[in-house]
Amino acid sequence: MADRPKQADRPTQERPKPDPEVPVLTEVVDDHPRAQPAVDAEALEALALELERAVLERLGPEVDRVIEEKLARTLNSFLGQSVDGMRTELTQNVSQMVREAVQASVAQALSLPDQK
Repeated sequence: MADRPKQADRPTQERPKPDPEVPVLTEVVDDHPRAQPAVDAEALEALALELERAVLERLGPEVDRVIEEKLARTLNSFLGQSVDGMRTELTQNVSQMVREAVQASVAQALSLPDQK
């Protein structure tokens, strides 16, 4: 490494002057960003409404389906519980009526004089 000349020991080479026909990077790239034109309020509102309409149009049927499924599950559960309660109550009422009818029939049969 001692044989290698230092940067300062190297002979300086002059850069060739750029050809005026060839664009230089600083000429091609603009360092200053251009201001974007502002969107007026009416155009922004119209865009928002159009976006809302498009989203509702696309997602609306799916949202309806999900709501209907959840509503059906909830109603089926509620109706099932109601029907179960009514079935239990009807069973108790019918059993009570049958017992009372049998009691009345037996009482009537025992109270009748024997007719032969």
